[in-house]
Amino acid sequence: MTTKLSPEQVERSAIVIDTHADTPQRFVDENYDLADPLNGGNWNLESARKGNLGAEFFSIWVDPVPNQGHFARRTLILIDAVKQQVAKHQDKMMFVTSPEGIELAHREHKIAALMGIEGGHSIEDSLALLRQYYALGVRYMTLTWSNSNGWADSSGDINDTSVPHTKEGLSEFGKDVVYEMNRLGMIVDISHVSDHTFYRTLIITRAPVIASHSAARALCDAPRNMTDDMLRAVANSGGPGSKGGVVQVNFYSAFISQKYRDAQKAQQPEVDKAVQALKDKYKAEGKEAPSDEIEKLQRQFADRIPRPPLSDLIDHIDHIAKVAGVDHVGLGSDFDGVDGQLPEGIDSPADIPKITAALIERGYSPEDCRKILGGNLLRVFHEVEQVSKQLQAENRPRITDKQPFDKPQK
Repeated sequence: MTTKLSPEQVERSAIVIDTHADTPQRFVDENYDLADPLNGGNWNLESARKGNLGAEFFSIWVDPVPNQGHFARRTLILIDAVKQQVAKHQDKMMFVTSPEGIELAHREHKIAALMGIEGGHSIEDSLALLRQYYALGVRYMTLTWSNSNGWADSSGDINDTSVPHTKEGLSEFGKDVVYEMNRLGMIVDISHVSDHTFYRTLIITRAPVIASHSAARALCDAPRNMTDDMLRAVANSGGPGSKGGVVQVNFYSAFISQKYRDAQKAQQPEVDKAVQALKDKYKAEGKEAPSDEIEKLQRQFADRIPRPPLSDLIDHIDHIAKVAGVDHVGLGSDFDGVDGQLPEGIDSPADIPKITAALIERGYSPEDCRKILGGNLLRVFHEVEQVSKQLQAENRPRITDKQPFDKPQK
């Protein structure tokens, strides 16, 4: 007779990996420490320990508007902030840059801290900067955030005619960025990109890709989400011989619940009006409205919309597993990046075991749960490193005349 494992036992037998938390903003802007209480946020060391979280990719996201002209400076400040936190909590965390590092941290009962850049504008059109970010430990880059960057198009502004877009989804330089990421061993992340850029990237990349925090468009019609064809394409990314990429499901209410999304849209004119009134109030005093006050106001409105049930999140994991295969789905929470707009019962990494329990209830085997919780991402990470070794050994001509690192920079 086989012994049935409990959700807790399954959880403990897995390496749980989350590929997207925006907590570094809090380190820098709020002087937040990971030993502090959550205080309205989602991620701290206590909640990560309770949820058996094995590894977190901290998002290095540079807000393009206030940081215009100094993207790299803000990027470096955020990278440093992550490293400072790890240095401060060495008894509980370990800074790692490889799948083996994640496994080592797990054996030592520490949380593996990794970094991913969210938005290709951080490289300021420079492959030299991309290489330096890799040298500093960045292991994935989302080609765009909600803003197109000149070499790759975003789903966030694709219909804005005032924003210049590429002809094919990637410019020639954009193709070089993807190739250089493959060569370095940096995972290509296609969350946020336009559909056009998505398909062009999958033609160019030699390694499997990830979507670090995206959900299924069939269940919630957000441009950030992925169609069934896109889900299958990620599963088949990486070319012949590849085991394919992985879609890490975003927990944001407006990406997992059509009902929530519709309510949010209906509320938007009221939100815009309130924000404008706040800006006008400050303007009358000859000041600019502080961004934290604007965010606080927006959150008050968002909190009025009922949270979707946890089952909505599980539906997305389930849908992606059915469409792309159980080897191609994982978790990309977007903790600390969505103003607390998460499904019922999910407030921090401490609640991840509820996801495991819900998957088991739907008939997922312990082995499948282990894949979803982190195994799939580890597999992709290993393969990206293998492709990097191959490309570095080949030293062959590529997409355009010369290797990207031989070309003069713009």
